[in-house]
Amino acid sequence: MVEKELMIEWDKKYLIHPLTHPRHFELHHPPRIIVEGKGTMIKDINGREMIDGFAGLWCVAVGHSHPKIIEAVHNQMKKLPYFTSFHGMSTPPSIELAAKLVSMFDPSYNLTRAWFTCDGSETNETNFKIVRLYWALQGKSEKYKIISRRFGYHGMGMATTAATAIFPFHWNIDPLPEGFFNVAAPYCYQCEFDKTYPGCDFECLTELEETIEDEGADTIAAIIAEPIIGSGGVIPPPKEYFPRLREICDKHGILLILDEVITGFGRTGKMFGHEHWGGIRPDILSFAKGISSAHIPLGASVIRGDIYDTIGELQDERMPLMHGFTYMNHPVACAAGLANIKVIEEEGLVQRAAENGKYLLEGLETLRKYDSVGDVRGIGLLTTIELVADKEKKTPIQPENSAPELVVDLCWEKGVYVRSSTMETVSIAPALIIDRPTIDKIIDALDKSIPEMEKRLLKK
Repeated sequence: MVEKELMIEWDKKYLIHPLTHPRHFELHHPPRIIVEGKGTMIKDINGREMIDGFAGLWCVAVGHSHPKIIEAVHNQMKKLPYFTSFHGMSTPPSIELAAKLVSMFDPSYNLTRAWFTCDGSETNETNFKIVRLYWALQGKSEKYKIISRRFGYHGMGMATTAATAIFPFHWNIDPLPEGFFNVAAPYCYQCEFDKTYPGCDFECLTELEETIEDEGADTIAAIIAEPIIGSGGVIPPPKEYFPRLREICDKHGILLILDEVITGFGRTGKMFGHEHWGGIRPDILSFAKGISSAHIPLGASVIRGDIYDTIGELQDERMPLMHGFTYMNHPVACAAGLANIKVIEEEGLVQRAAENGKYLLEGLETLRKYDSVGDVRGIGLLTTIELVADKEKKTPIQPENSAPELVVDLCWEKGVYVRSSTMETVSIAPALIIDRPTIDKIIDALDKSIPEMEKRLLKK
């Protein structure tokens, strides 16, 4: 192995880091190089063991280096590392994973077709093309617009960036693709209409209906929404929100894409996030992250069978489905996905996430004692604390994003990895296998880091 000092030098000299300023290592800390992971623990290049309180990037559901997934990947690599699924070709793991995945949904939803990508961005780019193709083949090519919600995150391709309504992602890359609009999110803590739930009459959904009326329902292909907004600040909706959103889609003939990239496969204490609000009936689902616990890159798009059938009936027989990526339906990735889902089911990790998620949220609630902790929220093992300068006004600590970034750095010094976001939050989303003593250590690190942050930034 390359010696430590040279590894750090090469990192700074050659490697580009996503969501990292090009001068980050000059302005802040040297690269944090992780060399090993097992369960809920990671080890850095200095040999320091730490708690991974964020499951990598919301994604290592069953913990790092799960032996059953490694075995499945190893066996498939020995048998067939890769073959294309273009032009009617296939491999057993992709077939088996498609059959397994579609079996996991309410049969009445008719979610019977699946294909596999490398990540959530690819999945949502795929879904946007599918919904436009679906309407165009029916003679409704004007029905191409996609509505998303402010604070929603859907990926970093050009179309998915346009759908991502977290505005720093848009800086300096215009023009974005046309046909993307966003509306208010059910962000009750910072309601942009200055209303209070439950007496708000869901102004956020009123704005959606007004947008549909202004644009014309006959121009809107789909609405995309995360069951629980993730990167935009971990925002769970009120229980009435999604049933009413489904009604609006049905009323106006608009498809509903549920982006379960973060919320899928147990993270929220249900196998899928949309199960918290029964009867939502997605038309299309987007998955990634927890589908393989990130042991191999894998995403998935699951669509209603009749959408696929309509495309098949109306597409010219000489014209194939003109979409695909080289690694779609990758056999090794699909083998990892099959093994991962089996682990989640056999080890009861969905129920474990529900139970330990309540315990985590109770621990985070104790942090409200600090002046800077404005809100604590989450479902299952998807949680966050929102930091403010003033609890009454809910204003951010200045300079913006400095408080969550400092808390993350202070927690790192104490042996815990958590993550900040652009929404003044510190998010905690550990592997579903986490135990309560480890949760206690995460809470303790936050409990010590927040007053340190306040002392530096709030002049306490």
